[in-house]
Amino acid sequence: MKGGVQQMLPVELLPEVAASSPWCLRWQQRRHSWRHVRDGGFDARRYAVDVMAEAEPAKSFVLAHHYASSYPPVSVQFGLYDTVDGARRLCGVATFGVPATTAVLTNPLPELTPYTESLVCSRFVLLDECPGNAESWFLARCFDQLLTRGVRGIVTFADPVPRRTASGKLVMPGHVGTIYAATNALYAGRATARTLKLLPDGTVFDDRAAQKIRRQEQGHRYAEARLLALGAPPRPSGHPPSIWLREALAAIGARNMRHRGNHRFVWPLGRNQRERDQVALGLPPQWPYPKVPDLDPALR
Repeated sequence: MKGGVQQMLPVELLPEVAASSPWCLRWQQRRHSWRHVRDGGFDARRYAVDVMAEAEPAKSFVLAHHYASSYPPVSVQFGLYDTVDGARRLCGVATFGVPATTAVLTNPLPELTPYTESLVCSRFVLLDECPGNAESWFLARCFDQLLTRGVRGIVTFADPVPRRTASGKLVMPGHVGTIYAATNALYAGRATARTLKLLPDGTVFDDRAAQKIRRQEQGHRYAEARLLALGAPPRPSGHPPSIWLREALAAIGARNMRHRGNHRFVWPLGRNQRERDQVALGLPPQWPYPKVPDLDPALR
């Protein structure tokens, strides 16, 4: 990492949560809850799935309820609506879009054109009121509509590492992979291991946000505002952005967190199994699905 940011921050090692489980994760105002798959109770007649033509209200919904409190670049977003009593109330959002690099898509799906024939599922969040089997139905409806747009492959990731605030409050218990196993996603191993910058509120300050600040690219004001809201001092006029970033992260007590890499899953899309089998894979499927948490490196 350039600029010496990594060396200035303390390192935190956290245990991981199993990436496959019978429990479904739900969110409400960034607070998690659980639904067990055996509970069922999902009635498809009550729900509808539609493309959300504008970023709003999808963005506001994700920012309000998803633990990451961020909205990545999106090509298409879908809303899950509760239509009981003739009303339409948004209760879930799924976003598909552009990853940080094309390799995220071309490594597992080498013969598909990235950003058009292949996308990354970057956010998938349902409110805690949604029944236990709502995810698979919602995701299947999204895939049907993506297929009509020419999308033939989806990549997504499960993050098994918990997130805590600086005071120790658990804000993200670890992303379980139940929905991926239940919808027959192919497990394609772990993504690249990396070091994350964890902010005091438990959210991750990603490398792209840091780059925007250093280079003063579009979006840098939003990234800077996140740090200012956590107590970072304003950047003095003429002060180099890269130096201010290093000082701001240290001032608010940001931590480095070692991460072995997210679990990666791939869905080849097609109208039938023959069409799905025609989608070439660049990474061999692995079996079984990951179920055992990583050993905490601090305990080795």
